[in-house]
Amino acid sequence: MSVKVLKNEGRELRLRIAGESHTTLQLFRLRLNENKDVEYSNYFQKHPDLDEPELYVRTVEGKSAEKVFKSLCSDISKELSKLKL
Repeated sequence: MSVKVLKNEGRELRLRIAGESHTTLQLFRLRLNENKDVEYSNYFQKHPDLDEPELYVRTVEGKSAEKVFKSLCSDISKELSKLKL
């Protein structure tokens, strides 16, 4: 997964995530919107074959969007590492 930071300004974070589908982005969006520190989160994809999707996060006053997103990534990674097949 290749991630390019398009905007990182305190409460707002916008990322372009290459090579991922709606499944991954929906997971991020759902989990972010469940977080009490997140005011709004969504993802956008202009053209499915031409454009990489973008994830947008806006946190509540006093919370860093970058820290909230990194914490979420860490939590998801821990959960997935516990999977047994």
